[in-house]
Amino acid sequence: MEKFNTSIQCTVDQCRYHCSDCNYCSLDKVLIGTHESSPSTDHCTDCLSFDLK
Repeated sequence: MEKFNTSIQCTVDQCRYHCSDCNYCSLDKVLIGTHESSPSTDHCTDCLSFDLK
């Protein structure tokens, strides 16, 4: 079984850090950022810790 962090829920199966057994991240911490100069919705934010499998 993979190590996972129950404090970080994640549904992005394509990420290297996604726990394949459940919807959690295996990282101890993640970096959240934005691609907008003035974010106004959740769609404007990104997980900068994402790494493609």
